[in-house]
Amino acid sequence: MDTLNLLKKYNVAAPRYTSYPTVPFWETDRFDEAQWLLSVKNTFTDYQSEGISLYIHLPFCESLCTYCGCNTRITKNHQVEEPYLDAVLKEWELYLQVLGNKPKIRELHLGGGTPTFFSAHNLEKLINGIMRKCEPAIDAEFSFEAHPDNTTEAHLTTLFNLGFKRLSLGIQDFDPKVQLMINRFQTPVQVAEITGLARKIGYTSVNFDLIYGLPFQTAGGLSETLQEVIRINPDRIAFYSYAHVPWLKPGQRRYTEKDLPQSEAKFALYQLGKEALLAAGYDDIGMDHFARRHDSLYLAAQQNNLHRNFMGYTHQHTQLLIGLGVSAISDSYTAFAQNVKTVEAYLEAINNGQFAIEKGHILSRKDLKIRRHIRNIMCDGKSLFLDGIPKPAYYKLATLIDDGLISVSENQLKVNPAGKPFLRNICMAFDERLWAKTPDSQMFSYAI
Repeated sequence: MDTLNLLKKYNVAAPRYTSYPTVPFWETDRFDEAQWLLSVKNTFTDYQSEGISLYIHLPFCESLCTYCGCNTRITKNHQVEEPYLDAVLKEWELYLQVLGNKPKIRELHLGGGTPTFFSAHNLEKLINGIMRKCEPAIDAEFSFEAHPDNTTEAHLTTLFNLGFKRLSLGIQDFDPKVQLMINRFQTPVQVAEITGLARKIGYTSVNFDLIYGLPFQTAGGLSETLQEVIRINPDRIAFYSYAHVPWLKPGQRRYTEKDLPQSEAKFALYQLGKEALLAAGYDDIGMDHFARRHDSLYLAAQQNNLHRNFMGYTHQHTQLLIGLGVSAISDSYTAFAQNVKTVEAYLEAINNGQFAIEKGHILSRKDLKIRRHIRNIMCDGKSLFLDGIPKPAYYKLATLIDDGLISVSENQLKVNPAGKPFLRNICMAFDERLWAKTPDSQMFSYAI
């Protein structure tokens, strides 16, 4: 079957598998905060030598990007910065009391929202406050997301001096018509200047986010965007499929489905992007990600050392991920927890000396087993099944086998090169919670 027909066939709503079980299938009624905190303490104690990961959600943006699916708060009032950061540091103090001993930070990521909404001075205050009672691991990686339109030399220099060596720039598309529809503006000149300045300062990895399937996006416009991106030469690229969910994100009502590239047109955009990046010397890491061969993501993939968590793909593997800030998700390996989703509720809980956890899930033994196989498939492109592949999953894999996307023996599944764009579809075969409770409405973005 040719690539176009494969893309059509497997373009179904599918989880991105940054966790298993995925958030919609958490057993929230069986979760309580005491269990969660015990799991954090136990995992930290058992794996103290490997360090922990920290994700800090900074939700504020000055304007709404209409395509965005993140938890954001739109404001031009920068007086919100200090109260919010003070609360994040108070939440971190609550977790430090649970951990007991001094943690080693192996990975720290500032996400959003727009982290560079915050002044360089306030970001310095935040990171110094986080690190005051812990230390960075020898191989620690600190990274942040940045908007090219408001990232300054002060941001880059301050964060670099605090240990940050990687940044991610949200580009999406340089086509002016697309930018007008998604309310996201930056020029190739701006992006080239920020990238060049970051490299001059000493950043070792710059990522660009691109999206295909945006309103009024065309093959010609995306081709020009890709030419500019390749000329600027980021170290890695995330090439995402646009998810149109206006019932969840009202900002997307600025346009309608008739303004979006449909079916074959969207598949063609994906093919155009992938082929351009491969021709330019980027390697396909798997599911939306491309990297130069010197980049840590590529090297981790070659060494079967990729990891995937709520922050996406990373070469840092820790059992404990603590999320700080509104809507942030934490992972203790045996349990998940997510904070409340509004700034007001978050501030109220934290300022009253309480955790701001809204919901969570305690993983069963079966959850842990399935989670391991899904991680292996997403990161290594293979998994070993000591007891054999479960029959229900095997039946669901049959079509994928017939189409040459995977190779299966009695005890092993291996993703073939043609199967890389379909990792989400492959993992779905093992997602027992999804099949046991098929959702009545769309919960996930489409695979392509």
